[in-house]
Amino acid sequence: MSARQILIVEDERPIREMIAFGLRRAGFEVIEAEDSRAARARIADRRPDLLLVDWMLPDVSGLELTRALKKDKDTRDVPIILLTARAEEQDKISGLDGGADDYVTKPFSPRELLARINAVLRRTGSTSPDEVVEAGGLALDVAGHRVTVGEQTVPLGPTEYRLLSFFMTHPERVYTRSQLLDRVWGGNVYVEERTVDVHIRRLRKALEAFGCDQFIQTVRGAGYRFSTRPV
Repeated sequence: MSARQILIVEDERPIREMIAFGLRRAGFEVIEAEDSRAARARIADRRPDLLLVDWMLPDVSGLELTRALKKDKDTRDVPIILLTARAEEQDKISGLDGGADDYVTKPFSPRELLARINAVLRRTGSTSPDEVVEAGGLALDVAGHRVTVGEQTVPLGPTEYRLLSFFMTHPERVYTRSQLLDRVWGGNVYVEERTVDVHIRRLRKALEAFGCDQFIQTVRGAGYRFSTRPV
């Protein structure tokens, strides 16, 4: 599995590159956007794990972008950290009320920003690159790109791995086929919804030998969810 991906939305190139350099050194995958319009295009291509958004953008403000993303069902659970030189208490309240998960005032140190990012990712349930996610006897090794049950490796194709990885890091929540297509395949990839069903069947078949196929549950008329609880 790839590293956690962070989208930096900042119109000042030197600042954007400085932040990107520090994040890459910390093991994150980084994509960049110079304004809100470019940010939306990057998100449509692949939903990031976290956004760093500058308040003062040249088209739509970072606060307005944050509000819009938090109102959209496909992006509302993506954590967002606002970056701004506005340090007044009311500005911070406006940012947090607008949906931001945290607020970092400029100037900030790379260490402080990294600590804030890691704290938000932990708080919102996103996994770090070296994390092992466990559920019902299944162990997902993020760094090793491997799923095991005890000492045995579960043989999975790349799409089935991505599906299971998404399910295990978002348990107990029902996702429609279209949502799974967006989260697992990406927003700019054309795949028919029935393709999801095909890969769900393959995933269940791979898990069946380990007695874990029942974790992938069909919710009639709604979609699928991952749960270790009995249906």
